[in-house]
Amino acid sequence: MTTAAEPITTYTALALQVDCIAVNGKSPEVAHAQMLAYIGKLKGNILTSNNFTKGFNGTDTKLVVLPEYFLSSFPMGEPIAKWKEVGCIDMDGKEYEALGEVAQAAKCYIAGNVYENDPKFPELYFQCCFVIGPNGNVVLRYRRLISLFAPTPFDVWDKYLDVYGLDGVFPVARTEIGNIACVASEEILYPEIARAFGMRGAEVICHSTSEVAAPALTPKEICRRARAIENMCYVVSSNTAKIVGTTMPPESTGGMSKIVDYKGIVLGEAYTGETMCANAILSMKSLREYRASAGMSNLLSRQPLELYSASYAGRTFSEPNTFVENGQVKVPDRAFFVRRQQAAIERMKRDGVL
Repeated sequence: MTTAAEPITTYTALALQVDCIAVNGKSPEVAHAQMLAYIGKLKGNILTSNNFTKGFNGTDTKLVVLPEYFLSSFPMGEPIAKWKEVGCIDMDGKEYEALGEVAQAAKCYIAGNVYENDPKFPELYFQCCFVIGPNGNVVLRYRRLISLFAPTPFDVWDKYLDVYGLDGVFPVARTEIGNIACVASEEILYPEIARAFGMRGAEVICHSTSEVAAPALTPKEICRRARAIENMCYVVSSNTAKIVGTTMPPESTGGMSKIVDYKGIVLGEAYTGETMCANAILSMKSLREYRASAGMSNLLSRQPLELYSASYAGRTFSEPNTFVENGQVKVPDRAFFVRRQQAAIERMKRDGVL
């Protein structure tokens, strides 16, 4: 976490919609060289976009959010050990150093999402949302908690809590531009995750995503607005423009990057392609006044949290520590994830949920 002496209450936030160049099928050396070269390209995108948005909005851009797995794309069947080498970056790696230099040059916070190796869990990787400050340092590291086909902290839950604690599971960075949290991709569909951040004071949720583009309302599109309303916060959501270098049609993602305010109103959004059009002015002053005002719309203050506790207590759908056997981390094959979900469905049937 970081705390600044002089708050900035009005600034521009940018959901930068850029292409993702896949590293699938490449050697580790080629893949990581490609990542570093891509960060060089992003530096130009960010510096130029920041100049233009200041001209449009009259305020400095202090927050740039990048899409999900923007450096690598996602694993397409690679074993966990293979993806660790090809698609993941180290916590102290050159990629973070290069991104820190971009944040320093742009004088802003940069948020994004990558696959990351953690020396505390050498057998695994995690999908990580990060925030880098204008000084070039990582000020927030959030590991995705719900994923169908990737390791998560919940898979090694007891050890993860021992290492990082609950505040490390749900981190909120207290910065001069507001209290920042991150949510990864489809996690926007789960109200409990955003609520956990809201209860820890999050004012801005950075949502790095790579999702289906559609002219109609999609589940994620609905939930972006719902999470903003429920938690009385801004949501800055950045989608990939397209994914290049796989057999998947590249335009399957694209568009839908946007900024939603604490009333669920879309302040700025992007169409398809690489674009800086999803930008808007954020006012922490207005947000804080809204949160501090009594009335029907102040949903946070009206939440009777104890009302729901009994419905959660004693319920287990997806179990924790499924990667742990006899106290050791056991790396599963890809088929394990489907078997685990099938077991959860059977458990829900047994409990009368389904």
